[in-house]
Amino acid sequence: MLRVVGKLLILFIGVVLVFVLIFLTIRRFSGGTPAGTGSYNSFDMTISSSAFKEGELIPAKYTCDGQNVSPSLTFMGIPENTESLVLIVDDPDVPKNIRPDGMWTHWLVWNIPADISVVGEGNTPEGVVGRNSSGDKKYTGPCPPDREHRYFFKLFALDTILDLDASSVSKTDLERAIEGHVLAEAQLMGRYNRPR
Repeated sequence: MLRVVGKLLILFIGVVLVFVLIFLTIRRFSGGTPAGTGSYNSFDMTISSSAFKEGELIPAKYTCDGQNVSPSLTFMGIPENTESLVLIVDDPDVPKNIRPDGMWTHWLVWNIPADISVVGEGNTPEGVVGRNSSGDKKYTGPCPPDREHRYFFKLFALDTILDLDASSVSKTDLERAIEGHVLAEAQLMGRYNRPR
């Protein structure tokens, strides 16, 4: 009798584990549930550009070697209950002797209206523009000093409007402020290496 109960218990545990693995697999490939108050699927929100595709080289026009203007951006799949959007563009490949954290911020914009879906080339979306690592309140393009770098265009949909001082807010401050308010997020990565 004990052997039968033991076998049934093992079988039950095995079935439960299979269901847990199936659930985790579905969650992983669907993008999971983002941090915040909603249950929106992050996989549905996207940020894209007509200038370059994910993982491609960013044309020189949008860098310090060209016109240094921002590329056009398109936002899709924004959750219906979004109150505002946040756009962060950064480079995590900076030499540590230039920035100890290895990070350079190129663009910070928050409180972007949720109904904005296109930002034209060279334009700044309506919202609050913060200071980048150059100290400027604008977009500054890729300008790697040593080798090819990656540039991440990150879009966050929030359930709130942020009350932040644009004159003193850093990217770290902004990231801290959006914690617990992110309904969905998306990113676009491009690469650039200066002509030698």
